[in-house]
Formats: sequence, C-alpha cells, structure tokens
Amino acid sequence: MLKFWKKKPVETPPGQPAAPAAEPAPSSGFAHDTDAASLDHASPALDEALAETPPPPEAPVEDEAFERTAIAEAAPPAKRSWRERLSGSSFARGLSSLFTRHPKLDDELLDELETTLITADVGIEASTTLVEDLRKRMHKREFVDAGALLAALRQSLVAMLRPVEQPLVVDGHKPYVILTVGINGVGKTTTIGKLARRYRDDGHQVLLAAGDTFRAAAVEQLKTWGTRNNVPVISQGQDADAASVIFDALQAARSRGADVLIADTAGRLHTQGGLMDELGKIARVLKKIDAESPHEVLMVIDGTTGQNAVSQVRQFRQIVGVTGLVVTKLDGTAKGGVVFALAREFGLPIRYVGLGETATDLRVFDAEAYVDGLLPASLGQG
Repeated sequence: MLKFWKKKPVETPPGQPAAPAAEPAPSSGFAHDTDAASLDHASPALDEALAETPPPPEAPVEDEAFERTAIAEAAPPAKRSWRERLSGSSFARGLSSLFTRHPKLDDELLDELETTLITADVGIEASTTLVEDLRKRMHKREFVDAGALLAALRQSLVAMLRPVEQPLVVDGHKPYVILTVGINGVGKTTTIGKLARRYRDDGHQVLLAAGDTFRAAAVEQLKTWGTRNNVPVISQGQDADAASVIFDALQAARSRGADVLIADTAGRLHTQGGLMDELGKIARVLKKIDAESPHEVLMVIDGTTGQNAVSQVRQFRQIVGVTGLVVTKLDGTAKGGVVFALAREFGLPIRYVGLGETATDLRVFDAEAYVDGLLPASLGQG
C-alpha cells in the first residue's frame, strides 16, 4: 500500500557526465632504493615528448621484448619441457624430418645430414668431422639401421656440448660482480632482468647497474625490470660515463652487503672501437675496488645470428675476456646449431639459454636436454 509514493533514485540528466569515481592514490614509484639521478629523464627530447603526451595509467613498457615477457608472465603456464620448447624450431624440424624421409641407412642419409648441420650453423668443420666419423662407423657395420645411427648422432652431439655445460655459481665473492656484454638486439637487458629474478628467488640480495648509457631508454628499461623484481638499480641517466656508473654501483653493493651485482653495458656494433675501449675501461675501473672483479664477463648472444655470433665472441673476448655465454632466442630459430660451433671453437661455458619469453624460460644449460629437444627420441617419435 502507498508503494507509488516510494522515492525514485536521482537520475543524471541527459548530456551531463556522471561524477567520476574516486581514483586510488598514485603509486609511490619504486619499491626499492635508487639514486636520485636515476629519476631524471634521459634527454631533453624525452622531457618534451612527455610534456606533450599525457602519461598512461600504468608503468610504461620500454620495448617489445619486455612487453611480450610481461604478457607471458601475467598468467604463467606450467613450465614447458626442453623438447616442447625446441621441437618446433626449424633446426629441430629439419633433423626430425631428415630421418623420416630417409629411414634407410645409406650414404645419401649422411650427405643430407651434413647439409642440415651446416645450414643450421653447426659449422663446416664440426659438421664434416661428425658426419665422417658416423660414415666410418656405418661402413664398419656398427649400425644395424637408421635408428642406431640416430642414437649415435645423439651421443656425438651431447659429447660436443658436455665440456661447456658449466653452471654459473655466484658464491665465493661478495658481491659477485657479473659484467654483461653483447651487441644491441640480443636480449641483453631482458636477460639481466631474468637473472635478477632468478638470483633473488634463490635468496640472494641483488643490485643492478645501468651501464648502458648510450642506447635511448636502456636505463629506463632496466629500472622497470628492477621495479618488477624489487631489485635496486643504480643509474645516472643517459650519456653518463658508464665506468663511473658501474664503479658507483660496486661501491653501493659493498656498502649494502649485496650478494650479486649485475652490470649492463652498451651494445653498439662490435666493429666500433669506441665500445671496445669503453668495456676495457669498465674492467680496469672495477679492479680499483676489487682486483678480481668482474668475476664473470657474461656475453649474451642471439641464437638466430648464426656464424655472426662466432665473430662477435671473438671480438669481445679479445677486449674484456669473456668467461661465459648466454644464448637467447633458441626457440623457433634455424640457427640453433651455433651452440655447437661456439662450443667447438671457444670452449667457453654456456651458462644459460633462452627458450621463451618468461623468466622461467631462461634455463641453466643442459647438454642432454638441449640435444633431446632437437632430435626425436626414436624414428617413430617426433
């Protein structure tokens, strides 16, 4: 009764915007310590661009690789096996289809195997030596069929990689200084972010040094990784002296009792003498504080670059004495055979390999798992 007298809610007249909802308080910025200079913009051009364009509601993503990683980690799937990551690559498909097309054990199979290995950048010398050894064994009737030859090929490939299967142990020095080097585009800064995550999850106190002061937005990209991983970043902005930045970072790491310091460096083309001089200067400056640092010079290599990676390692090794390698982008590349070429020519430890976008896809190198991902377990298994 008298329900028609019930007061109706106030409606917003047409054309009048509704009152905006209360916005949450803005984030306080980094959840960790950073130098005051690291909060400055990288250049006047960047300041002008930011003044003209309103900032997005979320923290900016610095590059495409970081964006793909952020999306992949938003809802992390179950960790995929090496075979799942590598079996879809062109190199793995080429080796698998080879034994499917040539189930008969003969010289034609070995000739095409040699071509496949060379095409995948295993290297002419390494490929020829491996295939000729298999050919001699085949003529001695050591293999009853192609399946037996496949098993022998697996053993030979694993034997090539076993000597470089040496994980990086960040103990024995505090802080343990890792100087990362490599040309632009190989995923160096992204690899640093993933390493920081790994070491932090292992219980280490990690500090990052933004030593790539040449590339635009490199400092901001590393700081974004630091924010995500709750890892402090020492920086001085773009065009600062890289050796000075890393020197300050080492002093900060010692004073804060950090376990691991990972320093980024510029990655201009390896043919530029200025970059090589800069890397040499960084190494000399670090030794003023710790005569044994850097304790690891970790070179990041793009697995898709093939034999170019060999010349890059040769150049960087002469200047800064590379002590370990990270090979990235090995999923979905026809050049994955460069791992074997690097192992044969340099014998440098392969510390990690990149098999995807997420942090867990940066794997400690495992020779058997890597070969297992490239070859079928048997002729009936892809």
